[in-house]
Amino acid sequence: MKVACVGGGPAGLYLSILLKLRDPSHDITVHERNPEGSTYGWGVTYWRGLLDKLHEHDPESARAVEEHSVRWNHGVAHVRDLATRQDGDEGHGIGRHRLLELLATRARSLGVRLEFEHGITPENLPDADLVVAGDGVHSALRTAHADRFGTEVRAGRNHYIWLGTTKVFDAFTFAFVETDHGWIWCYGYGFGPDRSTCVIECAPETWTGLGLDRADEGDGLALLEKLFADILDGHALIGRSSADGGTQSQWLNFRTLTNRTWSHGNLVLMGDAAHTTHYSIGAGTTLALEDAMALADALHEHSALPEALARYEERRKAELLSVQSAARYSAQWYENLPRYIDLPPEQMFALLGQRHSPLLPYVPPQLYYRIDRAAGRLDALRRFKRWLGPKIARNVHARALGSRKD
Repeated sequence: MKVACVGGGPAGLYLSILLKLRDPSHDITVHERNPEGSTYGWGVTYWRGLLDKLHEHDPESARAVEEHSVRWNHGVAHVRDLATRQDGDEGHGIGRHRLLELLATRARSLGVRLEFEHGITPENLPDADLVVAGDGVHSALRTAHADRFGTEVRAGRNHYIWLGTTKVFDAFTFAFVETDHGWIWCYGYGFGPDRSTCVIECAPETWTGLGLDRADEGDGLALLEKLFADILDGHALIGRSSADGGTQSQWLNFRTLTNRTWSHGNLVLMGDAAHTTHYSIGAGTTLALEDAMALADALHEHSALPEALARYEERRKAELLSVQSAARYSAQWYENLPRYIDLPPEQMFALLGQRHSPLLPYVPPQLYYRIDRAAGRLDALRRFKRWLGPKIARNVHARALGSRKD
């Protein structure tokens, strides 16, 4: 099979690796419009479950990724001048640049062609049996057929900015700072020996009240460094222009993207071109790599391309349901932060960990906390909670679909 992967991100590179491992005779090219090594991004997070899948599909690349990752197994939340620490699942962080470097090296070793500074547009599609659009949330290939794919984009309420820092966090760190214009908060996690990612978020009224809508990158970073001085310990925040000499880091509204169908002819969507999930659950790279696994499996199991693409879409849409629900409720938790922020720190942090729950928005926070604590001790109550949460989620989802049709 001749395959063209458009976009040199984790999904396209990993798909090329898996296809070559299944059948070395595949003719595979990865097309990336940017120069090699010029990726913008800080660290990405993933959890033990993904690492296990990587070892199952390609132990060699999995070992390389694990070797170059940092890990943590607890989280810290700072609220005003209080802090609380709790144990959690094992998390991992790796620099996006390093991840792409490792995957590119592995792909080349298997005979995949990587063509950098080679943009693909809808007008110059490569001659291939299969064209994989892994060119991100702004995918030109998807946009050209948006009606066929049934693309929908919904913008979130809050503003956020993706930054780096020389402060190395030894835990997944949350910090919530109260200002005269409302709350502003950050998520920080290490991804290397001398760098961490720091995502900062706030409500629109806080963003404008602090003047962040008008500040250039330098002034904005200086203000944010002052606001988060307690957790940065004198370390700097790093914007895009400082990191790669490119454009300034931008404040954005997260865009949740979905598609009614993921393929059109021999063109198929993968990663952020197909779906996005809110950054607060740290699943974007994981889902892109899992897309690659599912597409490689489907192409191996079904000789007819339409059947393979249908099976890939069916499987991934089913697997994404719970993740997309978790991402939606996580984003809403932060958009409704005043509901939780004045709880005692240990309660607030516990509900921060429960922000994916479809039950939480409908139960008073302190009552939910008590139920959750009790559920950890009583099997019957835990089973009831597991039954009731998804039931509410399904009803809410059904109402949302009905309102869209209206």
